[in-house]
Amino acid sequence: MSDWHKSSYSGGTNECVEAREHQAGADVRDTQNRELGHLTFTRAEWNAFVETTLHSHR
Repeated sequence: MSDWHKSSYSGGTNECVEAREHQAGADVRDTQNRELGHLTFTRAEWNAFVETTLHSHR
């Protein structure tokens, strides 16, 4: 499993989420509340999110 990372668009604030990709999909957690756990998304769900995000910011 890969390490947790923030988006390069996050800047220097802690008001963002972290993600870690893995073979089955990805996990996402709040940087300000890491102790609350994470949400897990399937590969299809994660790919749909990434594609939608990329297209909406162009």
